[in-house]
Amino acid sequence: METILSIHNLNKRYGSLQALKNVSLEIKKGNVYGILGPNGSGKSTTLGIVLNVVNKTSGEYSWFDGNLQTHEALKKVGAIIERPNFYPYMTAQENLKLVCKIKNIDYSKIQEKLELVGLNDRKDSKFSTFSLGMKQRLAIASALLNDPEILILDEPTNGLDPQGIHQIRDIIKQIASKGTTILLASHLLDEVEKVCTHVMVLRKGEILYTGPVDGISANEGFFELQADDTDNLIQVLKTHPAIDKITATEGKVLVYLKTKLESKDLNQFLFSNNICLSHLVKRKNSLEEQFLELTKNK
Repeated sequence: METILSIHNLNKRYGSLQALKNVSLEIKKGNVYGILGPNGSGKSTTLGIVLNVVNKTSGEYSWFDGNLQTHEALKKVGAIIERPNFYPYMTAQENLKLVCKIKNIDYSKIQEKLELVGLNDRKDSKFSTFSLGMKQRLAIASALLNDPEILILDEPTNGLDPQGIHQIRDIIKQIASKGTTILLASHLLDEVEKVCTHVMVLRKGEILYTGPVDGISANEGFFELQADDTDNLIQVLKTHPAIDKITATEGKVLVYLKTKLESKDLNQFLFSNNICLSHLVKRKNSLEEQFLELTKNK
């Protein structure tokens, strides 16, 4: 699979502040990558460096398997890293025509992209009449005019109402389904979980996790148990080699695993130790729980 963007040991310092510490990432064609982290974690700095608008302190990055220089590679990249910036007195169509003229793109692309973002019926409306969500959708249409191989979005749903968020996420999924690689920065777990295939979790410029979205929550999960004698249940559970941690909350015993353990095997083990369960549910940690686990004590 073609590597669209390769980042190796990227570092960025602003005086005494180290904004990025040895950040590495491989972006393969056709996937949706999320850079996830709280504000100030280094998400926008990473995007700024690869888009050649922020200077790196050290480290390397290369586009398209290193076959193109950055300025040539960026012609195959669509990006929105700031608030949508169009002429307010011009219509949606006129603004996109201007972008086409600047980038030497055929006007025939305009209707196709307006339809994709659901704005074709508003093509003759002035930009100043658009809601924030519509402005963001027009920006996406603009970034797609040159049919980029990768679309880069920095906090694409920031400041939008729930309907606007839903529309943007649907558009991202639609773009990805056509084979365009997407890299988006977000502080919203929900966003990454819903639209991304891969995620890099950043905190204070350091990578806490990188890999498939499923992988961040594909740990061994945990059991929720109840029995008549909670103390005895906990004592017996402590003797099982697959169990990592046990906590008691609201009458339930939560059992966290370090190796795989099936419900029937745990039930059998407890039954053989004279414990009859009244409640047994196996749960998978959510991305949110995993994220909080990753970022605490860091």
